[in-house]
Amino acid sequence: MMNVSSELNEQVQEARRWVQPLLDEVGKVVVGQRVLIHRLVIGLVTNGHVLLEGVPGLAKTLMVRTLASTIQTGFQRLQFTPDLLPADLIGTLIYNPRTAEFSTKLGPIFSNLILADEINRAPAKVQSALLEAMQERQVTVGEHTYLLPDPFLVLATQNPIEQEGTYQLPEAQLDRFMLKVHVGYPTREEERAILDAMATSAPRLSVQSIVDPAVIVRTRSVVNEIYVDDRVKDYIVDIVRATRDPAAFKLKLDGLIRYGASPRATIFLTLAAKANAFIAGRGYVTPQDVKSVGLDVLRHRIGVTYEAEAELVTSENIVEKVFAGLPVP
Repeated sequence: MMNVSSELNEQVQEARRWVQPLLDEVGKVVVGQRVLIHRLVIGLVTNGHVLLEGVPGLAKTLMVRTLASTIQTGFQRLQFTPDLLPADLIGTLIYNPRTAEFSTKLGPIFSNLILADEINRAPAKVQSALLEAMQERQVTVGEHTYLLPDPFLVLATQNPIEQEGTYQLPEAQLDRFMLKVHVGYPTREEERAILDAMATSAPRLSVQSIVDPAVIVRTRSVVNEIYVDDRVKDYIVDIVRATRDPAAFKLKLDGLIRYGASPRATIFLTLAAKANAFIAGRGYVTPQDVKSVGLDVLRHRIGVTYEAEAELVTSENIVEKVFAGLPVP
């Protein structure tokens, strides 16, 4: 990567000084789940929303709460329920009979880090209200539009769709999440460490603040400058286009893909690869950076056909076959 200046590498090394201390601080409370912590940091430095999916009891909520505690910024936890209303999220107009005027009461979404806990338990109207906030970073209450604070990041958790009392998230909203991360079970050694740390009526869950919002905003400008070679750019475009027209890339996926990833996937895959390089301390993106984050960027942007479902082929299998079938630059 001869085009990468030493100045850019120095900027990356300087800007990432807070990353490892933050990872270590979160690790004091959350045992294991290193990939999950890594993906949340990617969301932070790219201004991208993150969706965490896993069965109950895997520390999804604890992870987000702990991350918020390491950042000197606003934090709101919103518990999504079937009876939640849009006004409970974004705010509403309140009528004052004395003055015969309406005043605006802004909702809890006006914060920096939003934990949307069990997001798939809320009905469609609430999801629509959240959609504007996620995409436009603004909300509309009555006739007025209000900008949300910066940084503004939605970190959502959900149980698998098969769980009773949940709703399928709309594709339009899923597409707004930069990453969808599957949270798996810990290893035996990690679960033993969880037992030692948490099997008490008063577990230690306190962490220190590591970084403030201004530093994160400055970090984003450095991430934006990370170099992406033209061959890597072409590789990213080919990956996304292969999810739409696999036959053009000689991939045997006929009849398995209902719809492929949108151009937003191309943008997010590039940004996530830049963030992965940044966390690793490099001023340039490699194909391995793209592969490392590719599954989390693409798994929720590909629709499979009924034939694929009958054959137990998932969107993750599609992504894996695309990466396996395309030549690496």
